[in-house]
Amino acid sequence: MVSVSTIGALIALVIAIAVIVMGAPPAYGMILGALIGGIVGGISAKETVTLMFNGAGGMSPTLLRIMAAGVLAGSLINSGAADVIAENIVEKLGEANSLVAIIASIFILTAIGVFADVACLTVAPIAMVIAQKTKYSKSVIMMAMCGGTHAGNVMSPNPQAIALSDYFQIPLTTVMLGGIIPAIFGFITTIFITKLVHKIGMGSEVCLAEESSIEERCKPNLFSSITGPIVSIILLALRPLIGLEIDPLIALPIGGLITCILCGDIKKFVTFSTKGLNMMSGVILLLLGTGALSGIIANSGLKDSLINLVDILGLSGYLLAPITGLTMGAATASATAGSTVGSQVFGETILSFGVKPLQAAVMIHAGSNTLDGLPHGSFFHTSAGSVSMNIKEKLKLLPFEFSVGLIMTIVSTIIYGLIGINF
Repeated sequence: MVSVSTIGALIALVIAIAVIVMGAPPAYGMILGALIGGIVGGISAKETVTLMFNGAGGMSPTLLRIMAAGVLAGSLINSGAADVIAENIVEKLGEANSLVAIIASIFILTAIGVFADVACLTVAPIAMVIAQKTKYSKSVIMMAMCGGTHAGNVMSPNPQAIALSDYFQIPLTTVMLGGIIPAIFGFITTIFITKLVHKIGMGSEVCLAEESSIEERCKPNLFSSITGPIVSIILLALRPLIGLEIDPLIALPIGGLITCILCGDIKKFVTFSTKGLNMMSGVILLLLGTGALSGIIANSGLKDSLINLVDILGLSGYLLAPITGLTMGAATASATAGSTVGSQVFGETILSFGVKPLQAAVMIHAGSNTLDGLPHGSFFHTSAGSVSMNIKEKLKLLPFEFSVGLIMTIVSTIIYGLIGINF
């Protein structure tokens, strides 16, 4: 069997990270890193390409399910359902609880499968109006939105959860259920840290000229907006509940179709699905690059070196899972790529220490949602742009934002690693 040296695998990672940091598309950075790492690692160019193809090919089931997720996301966003869900939460909680309302709205949107970037763009106009009325700074509402997305992501049917479900061969709903407790801690942490940011007076004022008004148009009601994603989650839950398996490839588009029917947009279902697929195209390209890189690293001596390092340092084997999520999420500035690389490359090694698939999945997932907002990723710029925040102000907020993910990582490590809960 062809094997790349540990040095080659490390070089592949370093080059991929360096190229991404320099501003190249992450998919290209990973492909270049994989190509150079394989050749430097002692195998021929032909063998390197074969391993890259095998790694990318192994992503096919995940990519199909992510394409299916685009149907639900496209329907929620383009029908106005996502707006309605967010607006209703803010309205029900009232101005007195406006910060909690912002956090709750974006938390729920990401938890039902809306991308973090899109969730920020959806909630930002509402948050800006609230900030104008309550004199909250941009940093305050940005902290509320970023923390809410991190918390919602760890219990969501998003691409990273799908990738983890596929690799560890566990139901998607099991990954989602495993993330509930860390998500609750993340939600609570976001509330406290957002209030801290407000108390210390961080951030610039939301000027009247920048105020964003919520677009007035004919929108669906709350029942029509929320039913589709709820049906998808119920269908996915049938496997752990009664043993009836309905794949995300089927369950997620059904949710999108129901959303379009109830919102009166059935004639636009194909259009919304196309827009949803376009939203997912960047993730699909990212995961193809991720697969190519994992094909090299998974067939290297890096896993054995990690096992030896853990033994030498006397660390508990389960710590590899959160560390993998943290490092890969930071390296790629993407929770999706971080979770995928982490599971594809280090999953087998983590399981070899006696860690169960669910435990590994949740710890990797939480870790990858901690440092994924670094400047060489899209979320950093999309979230800042949604409230017209300058880069300097956004950079100052990063330590506060990352603390939400860190708390979730610690909680998941204690529950699923130290205590060893499994279901």
